[in-house]
Amino acid sequence: MTAVALHQVAPYRDALRAALLGWYDAQARTLPWRAPPGANVRTDPYRVWLSEVMLQQTTVPHATPYFLDFTERWPTVGDLAAVADADLMAAWAGLGYYARARNLLACARAVAGRRGGVFPDTEADLLALPGVGVYTAAAVAAIAFDREANVVDGNVERVVSRLFAVETPLPASRPELRTLAGSLVTANRPGDWAQALMDLGATVCRPRSPACLLCPVSEWCAAYRSGQPERYPLKTKKADRPRRFGTAWVLRDGEGRVALVQRSDKGLLGGMLGLPTSDWTTTPPGAAPPVAADWRDAGAIDHVFTHFSLTLSVQAAEGRGDFIWMPEVEALKALPTVFRKALEKAK
Repeated sequence: MTAVALHQVAPYRDALRAALLGWYDAQARTLPWRAPPGANVRTDPYRVWLSEVMLQQTTVPHATPYFLDFTERWPTVGDLAAVADADLMAAWAGLGYYARARNLLACARAVAGRRGGVFPDTEADLLALPGVGVYTAAAVAAIAFDREANVVDGNVERVVSRLFAVETPLPASRPELRTLAGSLVTANRPGDWAQALMDLGATVCRPRSPACLLCPVSEWCAAYRSGQPERYPLKTKKADRPRRFGTAWVLRDGEGRVALVQRSDKGLLGGMLGLPTSDWTTTPPGAAPPVAADWRDAGAIDHVFTHFSLTLSVQAAEGRGDFIWMPEVEALKALPTVFRKALEKAK
């Protein structure tokens, strides 16, 4: 499939690219980390990198207020590098996938320290930074420095799988999709090309109900010609997500404060503030509470992580103890979503 498709790309690649770039010039999304299409001034690599890290596993509407907050508080990579770990983790609360926040800080400190605050402009050098993977390196190289890089995210995978009607299911098709996407990349406006593909996938070539009649490249799209564009990309059925159980204890001091703990740097939600909890196990735990108090059952909450679902029994009481005490209104802003749910439940 790939060899035939690549051989067939050459006759129409320039026309397809011209159509998509023309559409992007007219229809590009206005995003706070993006320069307008065709702009002679490239986007600040710090803003490109920060946005790409935030957008991993996160939607644009959800990530945007975080991006605006971060860039107002820490307008340069040097400012971000100087922030205390706990302050960064608190600012990240609610974005999820907290390993990204730890990698973000490590990368910022590497750029500010070893590189004098200047991001490298090649994929190879970007890949050498802590926490920067293949996708992020390509995105920063293309968008910030207009390097000829092959930027492939979920939106691009979907567009390419439909353009070529790729019959191999995801995730096994990823190498093939990457090769096909690379066949469309040239030295002409590589940053705009990457963002045009992303915008096409986000606004027209949507997962459900693709707007094919509005698509600037539908005449070259094999999935559109098949009459079943929604069939692509094919996906291997996911295994059922396992479920774990635990207990969260909400201890208040009667003065508007709630007891928190600093989670271990290792593992899920590492380094974050959280409520005291039991271990999260495959069977409901019978763990003892962190302090003696008149505990009451406040119900339970459910939360979905990437690799498992969690049911937390919520126990609430008033008392004292050796904890990090924080005003509850502040805790509701600083805690990860799973603990905010539990705190709300205990009301």
